[in-house]
Amino acid sequence: MDGTTFASRLRQAMAEKSLKQSDLIHMAAAQGEKLGKSQVSQYVSGKVVPRANVMRLLSSVLGVDEAWLAAGEGRRASARPETAPTVSSSSATTKRSTTMREFKKSTKLDNVLYDVRGPVADEAARMEDEGTRILKLNIGNPAPFGFRTPDEVVYDMRQQLPECEGYSDSRGLFSARKAIMQYAQLKHLPNVTMDGIYTGNGVSELIQLCMNALLDTGDEILIPSPDYPLWTACATLAGGTPVHYLCDEQAEWTPDLSDIESKVTSNTKAIVIINPNNPTGAVYPREVLEQIVEIARRHQLMIFSDEIYDRLCMDGHEHISIASLAPDLPCVTFSGLSKSHMVAGYRIGWMILSGNKRCMRDFIYGINMLSNMRLCSNVPAQSIVQTALGGYQSVERYVEPGGRVYEQRNYVYEALNAIDGITAVKPKAAFYIFPKIDVKKFNITDDEQFALDLLHEKHILITRGGGFNWAEPDHFRIVYLPRMEVLREAMTDLADFFAHYRQA
Repeated sequence: MDGTTFASRLRQAMAEKSLKQSDLIHMAAAQGEKLGKSQVSQYVSGKVVPRANVMRLLSSVLGVDEAWLAAGEGRRASARPETAPTVSSSSATTKRSTTMREFKKSTKLDNVLYDVRGPVADEAARMEDEGTRILKLNIGNPAPFGFRTPDEVVYDMRQQLPECEGYSDSRGLFSARKAIMQYAQLKHLPNVTMDGIYTGNGVSELIQLCMNALLDTGDEILIPSPDYPLWTACATLAGGTPVHYLCDEQAEWTPDLSDIESKVTSNTKAIVIINPNNPTGAVYPREVLEQIVEIARRHQLMIFSDEIYDRLCMDGHEHISIASLAPDLPCVTFSGLSKSHMVAGYRIGWMILSGNKRCMRDFIYGINMLSNMRLCSNVPAQSIVQTALGGYQSVERYVEPGGRVYEQRNYVYEALNAIDGITAVKPKAAFYIFPKIDVKKFNITDDEQFALDLLHEKHILITRGGGFNWAEPDHFRIVYLPRMEVLREAMTDLADFFAHYRQA
């Protein structure tokens, strides 16, 4: 009997043929089958055992016996436990055995990834558990890096907590939605009413809600590449087909308009823009937004605009809401307080429906149904929206010259570009930079392996470019929220790493 695990047998078979995870994906594609990067990573790490059809595919690709790969020599391919647990009956002398079936994740998750908290982050957590100190440059979470919520916001939430013990209206508190409506008016969003404003447990919940309300199987939605991966994941889980249009690094990461146009089909329902952008920090100029509106108008598309970083622009760059340029189109604009007011843990975001609402009446019916089903968003967090939007905007001090975010952005940008083989476009907003790697110089073919190698050698945690649905293994994202002394340490170690790194 083979006492090894499925994962160890899989790694053994790969090692004998000198195969990497990326090789499995390419070999499966050659057979007309699809394996996702995250999917394969979880098999190799032992977190997931594949279904029977994937087991057959892996054994075929590897050229090994399916029964051995699934269960080891002498075991059936079902990979069920060798011995069944003993269960006592009501009689002390009578015993029976039963084998519990195995419960596996839904196949809907096979092509879903969220590498911001994915396999590399899991490995970092394991290393931390063993006592290793990790420099975390992977998540835009302000609180661990010393960014504090404005005192006024904390005080007002404390004062209002006794009034927040029950459910609110499913859309949100009147005071919160009124403040959001007034903010929308300042951003020149057309045709905004109170009943078109919804609060959520962060923007993430509202993105998922919208994708479920809009997409049927076979419907396509245009999403930028690189993207914030939640958009692609939510569209996939809703049964839709994400179609990624390119953002052009040579044009400071603005959307490639001709690529957008070329990817519109009769099945395309909507286009997503992320502005300011995560992971690139780009801010889209008016003329680019106007041309995106023209494409949406020409092809009758709904526009979804993720604008969570709209108050974190630097260097005098102006943020323009695309909905303000599209009064005749159905638009949904997302924003919140997590980043602008350093309250990521409070989980308060919102979406604003604007423009042509007549053509999305049935979509709104679906939104209302799903919104009602979750009852309401976090009421204590809703209670501080009015204070936060109407009060002192402390974030403005962070993003002006001399401010923490501004100066840390400048330092990381210059430090990265000083590394031989690394180039980066200067971010105009947000907390992120998306540098490019000279893959030929470093022989990089697998960006997840690169991220793991960096983690193991220098104890620096970053997010690989593929985690943002970027097709090539030549980018990674760095969060520049840590204090300057931490960033200096990280950039010094990163430069030392690239001075000798060559991927095996």
